[in-house]
Amino acid sequence: MKKIISLLLVGLILLSGCAKTEGTQDESKDQLTKIKEAGVMIVGTEGTYSPNSYHDDNGDLVGFDVDVARAIGEHLGVEVEFFEAEWDSLFAAMDSGRVDTVINEVEYSEDRAQKYDFSSPYTYVRGALLVPQDNTDINGFEDLEGKRCAQNLTSSWGALAQSYGAELVSVDSVYQTMELLATGRADATLNAQTAFGDYLKNHPDEPVKIVAYTDSTTSSLVPVKKGESAFLEAIDAALEEMRQSGELKEISECYFGMDVTEAVDE
Repeated sequence: MKKIISLLLVGLILLSGCAKTEGTQDESKDQLTKIKEAGVMIVGTEGTYSPNSYHDDNGDLVGFDVDVARAIGEHLGVEVEFFEAEWDSLFAAMDSGRVDTVINEVEYSEDRAQKYDFSSPYTYVRGALLVPQDNTDINGFEDLEGKRCAQNLTSSWGALAQSYGAELVSVDSVYQTMELLATGRADATLNAQTAFGDYLKNHPDEPVKIVAYTDSTTSSLVPVKKGESAFLEAIDAALEEMRQSGELKEISECYFGMDVTEAVDE
């Protein structure tokens, strides 16, 4: 009896070892392989940032980055599912494996480069400085010293405002930003020219004005976890195909009224 029990235990241990080995093999698969086997790419996005990622009057998720993500998925031969969360939570979701990537006007930064690799740029956008219509104190970026800037605290625009000596006031959307400017709780805000252009197109009577643009452009990139070279190459190939076919330009003009997908002289 003892011998039989011992043999059973050995068998269970071997089976357990096989199961662990199989699990390890699954974990060893690169991200692109996992995405293609699942048939879906999960993309993190805000869903509150027009015109890049927002909900239309029917409640559908739309926007420039949403369409870019769907087009990348089509080129990869997979469906795209979106995980919506506030900006500060998107990269945490990527780190935990809840999403495969974040497509939401993501820019390069040294801090992000410690954990992620980035695709080639798919936009080239200037920054804009916006203030209330009756403001006469702020006429350029150098005037931000000591002023209150409504910004997302982890965005590159917030970092730029701080570099000019501004005090940051936390916001999560352009709509909230406009409310703070209207009530005097913020003096100015920095953001992409496309974000302001879209908002002012839909709210032409908003009492605000753009007083300055950055000399340089910023670019949107698609981040992937370090070491996922096959996934990154597939994204780059998809973006290049979209650029060559004119698909990327068409999406840009649809949402921005301009083509911001080609590099410009600075």
